[in-house]
Amino acid sequence: MYTIKEAFYSLQGEGAHAGRPSIFCRFSGCNLWNGKETHRLDSLCRFCDTDFIGTDGQNGGKFRQAESLAKHLDALWPAEQNDKYLVFTGGEPALQLDEVLISEMKTLGYTIAIETNGTKKLPAGIDWICVSPKTVDPLVINQGHELKLVYPQSHLDPRDYIHLAFETFYLQPMDQSHLANNHIAPESNLKQTLKYCLANPKWRLSLQTHKILEID
Repeated sequence: MYTIKEAFYSLQGEGAHAGRPSIFCRFSGCNLWNGKETHRLDSLCRFCDTDFIGTDGQNGGKFRQAESLAKHLDALWPAEQNDKYLVFTGGEPALQLDEVLISEMKTLGYTIAIETNGTKKLPAGIDWICVSPKTVDPLVINQGHELKLVYPQSHLDPRDYIHLAFETFYLQPMDQSHLANNHIAPESNLKQTLKYCLANPKWRLSLQTHKILEID
């Protein structure tokens, strides 16, 4: 059984593939959420701006078989168009994503990407791995294509990750505009991130361009 919060076709807004047409499949649930409340903000990463609870998002639902979910997702891609790209995200997609579903999507011609917090093992067959650390616990996934760190976080230091075996390193300004008690202006976070990237050029700036463009 696969539980999907939402699925949609849009442009990737962040990181190395920003601007790339993509299908996003957001799995419900996150291992960093303690489950005591029904709202996503009851999680270990208090800045979370994603609703990963339930199946009530666009094209959300429960799917018993990988084949049925694969067909559901493939229907979102423009008809008769190639360069198929699919991003599994969450919540934490590693809680549900498996090799069976990956195989089904590969059969349909997709390049598979994942956006994960790096605390769970990943199934084989993923083409692009983006890890976004959220806790001080050691990463289970300590190598991949892209490490994207939301910045600043008082408990996470970019220096603790720069030695890991990732192809690119991104700092992304923390967006707290959705929080009622926001004591740090988003502009301040952006300035801090810019300053850090300029002083430490192995880090690149990642912006949430989908929010700037006001798209999904």
